[in-house]
Amino acid sequence: MFKKLAAAGAGRPLGEDGFPAGPWTPELLAEAISQIDSNQAGVDLRTVQLWFQENDRGISAANIRWLARVFGCDDPAATAAWQVELSSAQARLQAKRREAKKADSLALESPDVSPDPTVDDEQSSALELTPEAAADRKKQRFGLARKSEALFSGGSPLNLPASVFAGASALGFLSYIVGIHSAVYVRADNVAKEVGFLWAPNWTFLFMVLLPLFFALVTELLAFWTKKGRVKLWSGSDTTTSEDDWARNVEASSSSYWAVFLICVLFAGVFQWIGVCLIPLLEGGADYATSWGTLATVRPEVISVPVSIGFTAFAYLYMSLCFYLFFAGLILLHTMVHDLRKIGAEATILQQVGSQGEVYELCLRLMRGIFRCTILGILVAVCMKAQSSYLTSNAKNIVDWLSGDMYSALAGREGVSNGFHYRMPTHYSSLLVALSTLVVFVYGSICLRAIGTRFHVPLWKMAAVVTWLFATYLLVDAFVGFSIVLGSGVLVAVFSLVDPGLGSRRSSEIGSKQIVS
Repeated sequence: MFKKLAAAGAGRPLGEDGFPAGPWTPELLAEAISQIDSNQAGVDLRTVQLWFQENDRGISAANIRWLARVFGCDDPAATAAWQVELSSAQARLQAKRREAKKADSLALESPDVSPDPTVDDEQSSALELTPEAAADRKKQRFGLARKSEALFSGGSPLNLPASVFAGASALGFLSYIVGIHSAVYVRADNVAKEVGFLWAPNWTFLFMVLLPLFFALVTELLAFWTKKGRVKLWSGSDTTTSEDDWARNVEASSSSYWAVFLICVLFAGVFQWIGVCLIPLLEGGADYATSWGTLATVRPEVISVPVSIGFTAFAYLYMSLCFYLFFAGLILLHTMVHDLRKIGAEATILQQVGSQGEVYELCLRLMRGIFRCTILGILVAVCMKAQSSYLTSNAKNIVDWLSGDMYSALAGREGVSNGFHYRMPTHYSSLLVALSTLVVFVYGSICLRAIGTRFHVPLWKMAAVVTWLFATYLLVDAFVGFSIVLGSGVLVAVFSLVDPGLGSRRSSEIGSKQIVS
């Protein structure tokens, strides 16, 4: 029945002559099903291709619903009628297969269950479920992992970066309204320090530039991998659809998403706000350097304690949610690399996909996207550590701190030590950010090195840049002249973001030469 309907183009728009525009192809049908508003998960092209093949496979109940809507042109009555007809045909196919197995004397452990898959990749028992039950089961699987992935893959690619930028802009406006956008206080040793909100790069440059760029890159890479990269590689793989389904790969990391969410919201958000801001504001004094969050303890005429408590609570909530999304992006990058391994690119793909150069392009594009995200992740850690180190220094503002260090290094002077010793929790959290970013990059590098030797040269270049940037992070405020190293690291990072190929020729030309050789 499905093949007849597909050949007749049932549900396709009518042409000028009043007849359907033509038969359905796997690509057109997959696109039509994915465009249904209520079908957020979509359908994989490989799944639809199986429906057109001579393999006696059926179609799951969930996908029968989408087919009924396509064939019925989204008309409720027509959709219901098509769903009944398709479900009946599916039941007849199942009964026919069971009778054939009995005739061949193939005993079954359970007479009601067929050992061969009679449905597609979504669920082997979907035929037993009503459409309502299938929808309920889908909702149960739609947990934090799928919702987080939907933030990166749903809607416009600008949605998430623009939202983060808007939140940072709102905090900047609020800081100006309450009067802490720029504020100087005199420390106990008569050192004047600028601690205004807009002077803190870990709250301005980080959330207005680095994180929006990171989210934009992850969103772009996720769209490339799910809609082009894995579909192209998968078309040449012998693996089954159930093993390579992207939604299941995302759901498999559900525990990781929950762990990251709890750490970011509870520890990095609530507990850190209580320890760093709330307690010092209520009791006065602390072991932490004074910042815009605790300015009310030294300059109550600028901002009151209640206003400061409310502003810092909002800021830390925003910060914790943004960093959850940052780590969720890292988990998605890891999932893409893991998905590449599951497809079997190291052996099957390279032999079955028509052009090895095309496979090389797909894999290298994935790794270059991860490389750019790694650069931004390390720069995030650098911003956090630099601001924390500045607050404990003797410089008036962060610009004077960096320029003074560079001048001292060039003039051969020694740095001025600080008599105050503060706790710096941001040093620890920034290290977690840097290490987490490195883990994803290293994992991706190992996977691509296992695929073939043609990736070794690009990976060595990327690894050299990442190593230099991580060393730059570690050397912040470690010695006199660290600002020179920091400046060189930033220049290398900007060049690598603009040209992730690091000045080499087009990867397609390199790949083709290596294949010929």
